[in-house]
Amino acid sequence: MLHLGDLRNGPGGGRGRGAVAVPDWHARFIELAAAARDPHLRSFYAAGAATGDTPVRDVPMVAIDVETSGLEPAHDEIVSIGVVPMTLTRIASSASRYWVLRPRARLNPESVVIHAITHARIEAAPDFCAIIDELLSALAGRVVVVHCREIERTFLERAFKTRIGEGIEFPVIDTMELEARLHRHAGPGLLARFFGRKAAPRSIRLADSRERYRLPRYRAHHALIDALATAELLQAQLAHRFAPDTPLHMLWR
Repeated sequence: MLHLGDLRNGPGGGRGRGAVAVPDWHARFIELAAAARDPHLRSFYAAGAATGDTPVRDVPMVAIDVETSGLEPAHDEIVSIGVVPMTLTRIASSASRYWVLRPRARLNPESVVIHAITHARIEAAPDFCAIIDELLSALAGRVVVVHCREIERTFLERAFKTRIGEGIEFPVIDTMELEARLHRHAGPGLLARFFGRKAAPRSIRLADSRERYRLPRYRAHHALIDALATAELLQAQLAHRFAPDTPLHMLWR
């Protein structure tokens, strides 16, 4: 797809990463709370982050998805955000939030076709500035869950920087990266090796990842629905491949 959501939902689904150093997010949030100038951002960091040895069963989380005006973070912006609070065993759908926003960037016609948020719909929508407090309240004290962390981190960082002059940092559990660990580097099966065939890499896009866990197919590129789909995928991944006492440092980045 031409929209950045293709990294989640389009053919191929993005690429897995190798070993990545994991920050000490608990210590980092203490530093950020002391350094933040914006009061809302300062309160967000002051809510703290869990330590890396915390079992995932004890961690409050929130799945988030954004849709954007186009492909380029340098000049495109967020047009919708969906957030869904969750834990290892529960998804709090009744506490979900969804915002359509008015970007300062012009809508890319190709992205409109994908996420169906039109110029008419954003005319009366608020600017990102108007929802910062609500958004940070929804994220505070929780580990963020995404499918392709580069999208949410990059666009949210830029949105905060252009509005309040400060970016934002937060730990994430990336369901796409968890799938990549299992499928992107898997070798060919026994028969394929016997006949000298090369196995094609398995797609780790959101819909295909959900299908492997027999989760239902949902409409793609609606921020709230994709956030819910990501929350369900993580619960399935954890149930099938990890123990409830798995420490966060094995999951987050």
